[in-house]
Amino acid sequence: MNAERDLSPLAPGVVRALNDKLYEKRKVAALEIEKLVREFVAQNNTSQIKHVIQILSQEFALSQHPHSRKGGLIGLAACSIALGKDSGLYLKELIEPVLTCFNDADSRLRYYACEALYNIVKVARGSVLPHFNVLFDGLSKLAADPDPNVKSGSELLDRLLKDIVTESNQFDLVGFIPLLRERIYSNNQYARQFIISWILVLESVPDINLLDYLPEILDGLFQILGDNSKEIRKMCEVALGEFLKEIKKNPSSVKFAEMANILVIHCQAADDLIQLTAMCWMREFIQLAGRVMLPYSSGILTAVLPCLSYDDRKKNIKEVANVCNQSLMKLVIPEDDEMDEAKQLLTLPAEPTSEESLSKPEAASSGSLDASGDSNLSNNSVLTMTSSERIQVTLNLDGIVQVLDCHLHDTSIGMMTRIAVLKWLYHLYIKTPRKMFRHTDSLFPILLRTLSDESDEVILKDLEVLAEIASSPAGQTEDHGPSDGSEVRPGPVELHVPARTGQLSSSGPKGLECSPSTPTMNSYFYKFMINLLKRFSSERKLLETRGAFIIRQLCLLLNAENIFHSMADILLREEDLKFASTMVHTLNTILLTSSELFQLRNQLKDLKTPESRNLFCCLYRSWCHNPVTTVSLCFLTQNYKHAYDLIQKFGDLEVTVDFLTEVDKLVQLIECPIFTYLRLQLLDVKNNPYLIKALYGLLMLLPQSSAFQLLSHRLQCVPNPELLQAADSTKPSTSFKRTSAPNIDYTELLQHFEKVQNKHLEARHQRAGRAEQLDRRVVL
Repeated sequence: MNAERDLSPLAPGVVRALNDKLYEKRKVAALEIEKLVREFVAQNNTSQIKHVIQILSQEFALSQHPHSRKGGLIGLAACSIALGKDSGLYLKELIEPVLTCFNDADSRLRYYACEALYNIVKVARGSVLPHFNVLFDGLSKLAADPDPNVKSGSELLDRLLKDIVTESNQFDLVGFIPLLRERIYSNNQYARQFIISWILVLESVPDINLLDYLPEILDGLFQILGDNSKEIRKMCEVALGEFLKEIKKNPSSVKFAEMANILVIHCQAADDLIQLTAMCWMREFIQLAGRVMLPYSSGILTAVLPCLSYDDRKKNIKEVANVCNQSLMKLVIPEDDEMDEAKQLLTLPAEPTSEESLSKPEAASSGSLDASGDSNLSNNSVLTMTSSERIQVTLNLDGIVQVLDCHLHDTSIGMMTRIAVLKWLYHLYIKTPRKMFRHTDSLFPILLRTLSDESDEVILKDLEVLAEIASSPAGQTEDHGPSDGSEVRPGPVELHVPARTGQLSSSGPKGLECSPSTPTMNSYFYKFMINLLKRFSSERKLLETRGAFIIRQLCLLLNAENIFHSMADILLREEDLKFASTMVHTLNTILLTSSELFQLRNQLKDLKTPESRNLFCCLYRSWCHNPVTTVSLCFLTQNYKHAYDLIQKFGDLEVTVDFLTEVDKLVQLIECPIFTYLRLQLLDVKNNPYLIKALYGLLMLLPQSSAFQLLSHRLQCVPNPELLQAADSTKPSTSFKRTSAPNIDYTELLQHFEKVQNKHLEARHQRAGRAEQLDRRVVL
């Protein structure tokens, strides 16, 4: 710049000093400018004041020469000091050239710009608030400045500006939020620290309600929470903690719905701190917002369910996620099962912005209450009802089922997650059975496959769901069709439904909340039995390792008589005779040994009712697939003559090692407590001759083995009938004799046995022929 150029009212000496490289000379010139401007202020000469500011701005602060720019900055600061309280009238002209110098390549010049702006702001105080956004924008850049002196200067200016905002009640928060939302995504550590410090300051000001704008910055806060700096992470934790405290104090003014998806995203973060913090927020949201969170259930479950299988390294996240899951489950109520899809009405405070946010549809599908606080939750909401304005909240059942189905198909998920998924399905079938049965055809195959799970706990929960599907009255309301599209019930099966008291919940809506053991079998019961047997047929290992366990549990969850009746009916038409024989042997072992079937065994032992006789005939026809199990059924039902007749037919059968092994096991069973009554009947030789004959028949079938010795010793204990007759001649006769059950055609049953055994013999010959042909091909 030409120092001799006329820049009046600045004297030539002042102009030269402003351009000097020495700071002291520039400072002297600034004092002269301050004196000059004070005179103009005294004269109220605004035009000259503006002219001086313009010269310092255009000719100096924005000059190409670095020393001139330094002179311009100190000159503008001098003007501000001279103007005093009137500086607010010229703030735009004073601030803009200084902010431009924030971008200067020279670090010393950036420092002088900080110093100049500090003096300008210090004088103007509250008058700078209309220009807060540009000041904040400039400061956010200097906060990340690589030069420590510049950074130190910006911190001084930052503290001054915070003091001004804190003591003022005219801060334009609405205008500031867009800038804050933009700057909060900075990746620079110092810029992040700057942003968090300002959020903490604004949150502490009573007159500034930053909570209303939390949805705008919440995502950015969680991003900062993952910063590498421990100090910044701690600051962000504090900020989020303050917001959460405020949310708990004023839940009625919180826009829960607008932040739900943000939390869902960060609940799936790889960073442990972010995930734990987001999960804790989700916990509080579910507690405070209640059913407002239901439209976001599928997204919440997507985030929460995988956390349930975390190991001890993430124990805190797991515990919070578990309570979140339980709390969300409690929000589903029977009223959600309305067939007309009527939306439930939720009373909320009358705030237009809240209404918009709460009715906002779910935007992503990408929580946890303290156990002691669960009882405080209402089924509808814990929000205070302050008006009659109603917000519609609907359970997105389709989305929830899709998430649950996806997790069940994922073989990589942990055991606790699978259990939680099955608990959800069971809960939904209890609370919303009619809507859930629309999804049963798609869920049925994966529920059946889950029976092959390695965990007993998973199988138990899976059986509970399947049992609820098979027994729920909702399954009878519509014809949902076979689960695989091809199954047709092969014939009539009488399913006995014994009368029980207290089966239906008196408080349940329309009787839908019946217990899983309610023997009300719907159309899915028979489909379940068919597909379960198919599963056992295709997975013999499942039958061997878990078959008895699965059937015993089903007998607890459903009606045992119905299960055995239906399985016997299905096996009667089974084409795979080898599987039928194995399955009958499994069912018979369960029938004779399981404590769960004590009542059913007593029912069969007496055959006093038409239902018990009908069950015996049904079981008998399928039990004929296995000769030894058929005899054991006759022993159980005290049909000793028929047992003897069957054993007589054994001479015509092919006696194999497997056959003799089963006879051996039957002898062992006879010595068990289940057949105590049978052993006592051996005392009455006169009235139970066929029992003794049947046992001798088994003895003759056995080779000289331990079982032979066991049965032989038992029969040696049978008393001589002549001695008993002499000893009891003076006493009334006590008979153990059991007459044949009426209405049972034993001749027809014996013929059926022969027919089934002939089929088995023919099948064995065919298998042997195929094996021989295969051996010949191998030799050739």
